[in-house]
Amino acid sequence: MTKSPAEVALMAESGRLLASVFTHLDGLPLAGMSTLEINDRVEAFIVDQLNARPASKGQYGYGFVLNSSRNAVVCHGVPSADEVLGDGDIVNLDITLEKNGFIADSSKTYLIGTVSAPARRLVRTTYEALWKGVSAVRPAPASATSATPSSGMPGGRAIRWCGSTAATASVARCTRRPRCCISENPEPA
Repeated sequence: MTKSPAEVALMAESGRLLASVFTHLDGLPLAGMSTLEINDRVEAFIVDQLNARPASKGQYGYGFVLNSSRNAVVCHGVPSADEVLGDGDIVNLDITLEKNGFIADSSKTYLIGTVSAPARRLVRTTYEALWKGVSAVRPAPASATSATPSSGMPGGRAIRWCGSTAATASVARCTRRPRCCISENPEPA
């Protein structure tokens, strides 16, 4: 489906707001915080500061605004008061935000304190793999629509090139690095 310039602007606004959530998180001392506390702070920021809606909360009965995947949890971990981030942890925070009917969805991996060399290598390697995958994505033919089967997509869906510059992590438009994905510098400062 092709978006109008006004819709693309609204998509970009949702992406910009989500990027500001990660900027907010970048300034928080995550060590010593529970993943539930991070969830609550993100919710307050999205609702009170950005006047937006945390899109995952309530979806399919999910009660949180983010997924928190700590250490061995691959993805979609659930925030918990008992899960406190400490020195050496890696955590991926996956957040969705809706504004004006458009949803932005992205995640970022944080390295807490002094992280082991194998953990840093894991983060760096997955980051590199992400960009190898993104670089392999090609636009669908101009005649492709969401109803046109594509042999490379599950369910016969085609990728439609939208050319948006929104900061969302949508595979259909990743022509440059989104502002929110895995930290640009996986090595601790």
